[in-house]
Amino acid sequence: MSTTQATSPIRVQELEPGLARVQLARPKANVLDAAMTAALQGFFAGPARAPALKAVLLEGEGPHFSFGASVAEHLPESVAGMLRTFHGLFHAMADAAVPVLAVVRGQCLGGGLELAAFCQRIFAAPDARLGQPEIKLGVFAPVASLLLPERMGRGRAEDLLLSGRTLTAEEARAAGLVDEVAEDPAAAALAYARTHLLPLSAASLRHAVRAAREAFTARLFRDLAGLEQLYLGSLVATHDANEGIRSFLEKRTPQWRNA
Repeated sequence: MSTTQATSPIRVQELEPGLARVQLARPKANVLDAAMTAALQGFFAGPARAPALKAVLLEGEGPHFSFGASVAEHLPESVAGMLRTFHGLFHAMADAAVPVLAVVRGQCLGGGLELAAFCQRIFAAPDARLGQPEIKLGVFAPVASLLLPERMGRGRAEDLLLSGRTLTAEEARAAGLVDEVAEDPAAAALAYARTHLLPLSAASLRHAVRAAREAFTARLFRDLAGLEQLYLGSLVATHDANEGIRSFLEKRTPQWRNA
């Protein structure tokens, strides 16, 4: 597995036999725009299915994991394509069925947290901040609305989804969102992979991933289709959803009409 070209929005490297590292390579924000999403989807639809691959370390280059999806791509003329492309990434990850360990430093927000939360484990640095701020822009996060209750329980998930607030790494660990907090989360993830995953059969691991997530992924993708329709057919038609996105891009306070 060769290192990805420097012009790509992601970098892929074989750390050792059976273990790959994928970096979001657009620091400092590592925004999950269409190009980044397509590159990640291409990895999980292609190289991630190599028969001998046993685990993937997913991290952001620079001080932050990801500020989330592109806000500009949430505008009415592009939001439908953005949502379907972004959600396609999760289908590709599920189909690849390879264990993915997220390494989180700094900000891990919005679509970035959705991506990390879909991984099998999250290793976070003490400075990590995790949250779903979409509601502050007048919208909601379809994947997180279904995924976070699975990881941390409905009450804690609704706290994040409805307030838009962020958690510290320790708060996220206590809430069940983060699995381990470490000064060097990449080293912690690597140690976990070496101890618990690399000694195992790659074929058996993929079957185990599918088995562990079979009911969950079936429910997730069924319900996600419905939330796409709620978002595109109802939310986008409101004044406040458009006002929230435009006010963010225009760097001003939103003027809500509550409609």
